[in-house]
Amino acid sequence: MIRRILFWLLCVLPLSLLAQKATITGIVLGEDRRPLVNVNINTTQQGTATDNNGFYLLEITADTEVTIRFTHLGHEDVILENLILTTNETFVFNPVMKANSLQIDEVVVTPTGEKQLQGITTLSPETARLIPGANAGIANVLKLLPGVGSNNELSTQYAVRGGNYDENLIYINGIEIYRPFLIRSAQQEGLGVVNSNMVSELSFSAGGFQARYGDRLSSVLDITYKAPSSFGLQLEGSLLGGSATVESRSKDRKFSQITGLRYRDNSLLVNSQQTRTNFNPSFIDLQSYLNYRFNDKFHLNFLGNLAVNNYRNEPLSRQTNFGTIDQPLALIVFFQGNEQNKYTTIQGSIKADFMPSDSLRLSLTASAYHAIEEEFSDVIAQYELGQVDTDLGSDTFGEVTSSRGIGTQFNRARNILDALVMRLGHKGKLSHQAKELTWGLQYQYEDFRDQLRESEFLDSLGIFIRPPGSGSPNNQPEDPFNGPILPFEGVSARNSSSTHRVLSYLQFSNRSNWRNTEFYYNIGLRAQYWNTKGEGFPVTDQLIFSPRLQFGIKPQWKQDMLFRMAVGLYQQPPFYRELRALDGTLQPEVRAQKSLHFILGNEYSFRLWNRPFNLSSEAYYKSLSRVNAYTLEDVRIRYEANNNAEAFAYGLDFRLNGAFVPGTESWLSLGFLRTEENRNNRGFISRPTDQRFKAGLLFEDYIPNLPNFRMYLNLVYSTGMPGGSPSYADPYNFQNRLRDYRRADLGISHIFVDENNRHPNGHWLSGIESLIVGFEIYNLFNNQNSITNTWVRDVDSKQQYAVPNFMTSRVLNVIVRMRF
Repeated sequence: MIRRILFWLLCVLPLSLLAQKATITGIVLGEDRRPLVNVNINTTQQGTATDNNGFYLLEITADTEVTIRFTHLGHEDVILENLILTTNETFVFNPVMKANSLQIDEVVVTPTGEKQLQGITTLSPETARLIPGANAGIANVLKLLPGVGSNNELSTQYAVRGGNYDENLIYINGIEIYRPFLIRSAQQEGLGVVNSNMVSELSFSAGGFQARYGDRLSSVLDITYKAPSSFGLQLEGSLLGGSATVESRSKDRKFSQITGLRYRDNSLLVNSQQTRTNFNPSFIDLQSYLNYRFNDKFHLNFLGNLAVNNYRNEPLSRQTNFGTIDQPLALIVFFQGNEQNKYTTIQGSIKADFMPSDSLRLSLTASAYHAIEEEFSDVIAQYELGQVDTDLGSDTFGEVTSSRGIGTQFNRARNILDALVMRLGHKGKLSHQAKELTWGLQYQYEDFRDQLRESEFLDSLGIFIRPPGSGSPNNQPEDPFNGPILPFEGVSARNSSSTHRVLSYLQFSNRSNWRNTEFYYNIGLRAQYWNTKGEGFPVTDQLIFSPRLQFGIKPQWKQDMLFRMAVGLYQQPPFYRELRALDGTLQPEVRAQKSLHFILGNEYSFRLWNRPFNLSSEAYYKSLSRVNAYTLEDVRIRYEANNNAEAFAYGLDFRLNGAFVPGTESWLSLGFLRTEENRNNRGFISRPTDQRFKAGLLFEDYIPNLPNFRMYLNLVYSTGMPGGSPSYADPYNFQNRLRDYRRADLGISHIFVDENNRHPNGHWLSGIESLIVGFEIYNLFNNQNSITNTWVRDVDSKQQYAVPNFMTSRVLNVIVRMRF
């Protein structure tokens, strides 16, 4: 009775699952590329056979090495040796059975069963490389997950469960990665920090993560670059740019390296927007991971990254139609001037791993990050706000017939930022059977030198609009004005600061069994002390502690389920940008923001249509205090830097993944979120990332008789986020929202060469290991999605209109991938 009650409670409030089984599935083909019927697939303990479509599904024991044999009359056996699948993993294997050769494949996969107990989502790097998207790669996959929000396809940034872009941790091989600080629009962003072609493992946690992962409020993305086992060259080209990745390993197998070079040009996407521009960007990125194994006990590796984002833009004109059917309006803008922005970042790290025994692992890491960012722009925008002719029989249909506002906007920026971050850290892990003790200690030094010079002048009918509270009355045109011309918005500051940080953590985890029930728990504590000093203010410091707890249980029920719970205190000490107030000055007294996480999770694996599926779900609540309120403009975050707010976030996340189509893996995700903040005890209002509902679908398909034709479709729908407020306006009076975000990206490709489709010697494709050619259509249904609002005032009524800034329209891209 107790079991039935608990099961029905899960139907009302789903949480998440784990299995002790794994599944291998796929389609068996003959040399003529047709499915083979009644192929026997056997291990020492299980067996099955292919159906009329050549499809098979075999469930095996997880985390255990097995050998699988494929046999069929008239064909040589295919033997899959040393296969280790992780708990609840689905492995797709599509063998081609030949009449004249014996195939032997070895597959070794790192177990991920414990990661599910820890609330970490593992994703396929291959999926990240193949699914279509305007910014294809790791970020494109993350945006399809529940709880991860983004309404900007040009950006690799994402918000998790109500947090902002600065609240997400990103690690590559244990090294924390930063993004440029001054970037304000997504089209300036270029390349993301992660090279998808170099990734071997990809893990993501949307909250409730362990103490070892750091001091951010929202999420952690843990990336591992691969250490190659042989030589390989991978080339990729499209209308958006190209990349080259070289892998090699020495003959004595001690040294390995993987190096990736990427180039991207967003002109194809930017030119699909409503603003006509002369757009000439160049985004270049070079990354390298080197590994040397002196012996089994001592390894030394290096990770380096050089990125140069050179953004050159000359806007020409823009027309945006908006309003209602009864009152259609249009904003027409003509531009003069240009933008010259350059963001250069260099990062390098050296890591030494020492393993004196099988149970003890020690590491020492030294890293440095240096960024030089420059923003130089002079842009004059002359705009007209008018009514649109809606008479279908009129010669001026669709044109502006009467003006409601005419003005000019002058924008000027001379911003330079020089940032240096250096770290020295030690980590250790001691394990004994199912018990594990991990610890870490790190010293970090930050040096920022910032020159901020930017201004915006507004001129309406020859009258400059002065900022509120400027003092001098302006009665033009009746009376001449003799006061100084002030920018409507202006920031002028020169900052220099340095920060010393000492970070540490200690955590213990254990797995045990009691009465056929598996238990897991992890308890940890983080501590951080830092002090900040700079020109014009005294030294400030703070000491924080962050305890965290995870607990998981897997009962031996007929229904394959796992329950988990996480609770913890997450404190985010201010980084440089969080110390900088709206007027550009540094506020060193800003304290660490606090967030208390409560998470309940459940995973439930089951079989549907004789195929494996997994339903994971989480309910979460976050209570935030000492909140540093901010505004969000495109991807630019501007903090108030006064810890004057409190906030909350709660929601439900669901993800169903499995073989919707035999031999593939797809998923459907749903998420509900509500996050609000209370500034100075004035009441709760929506936070800038309050994205209430989101649905994401990743679907993979193929033609049964032509399995080399593949289709990837990703769909995203989310309700509109808050649209912000005009300058100097009270955000409590502007609680409008952007329109709902709807996007579909389609990719269709043909696999000419892969491991199951090789060509004999002498063929022009004989030296190629893989060749995939396809096309992608971004924004398939040509939806008009907006990222922010431009606020334009009507000089007659003094009313401010929110003019949406639309994102990209439908775009066709052609892509070629090759591997030698």
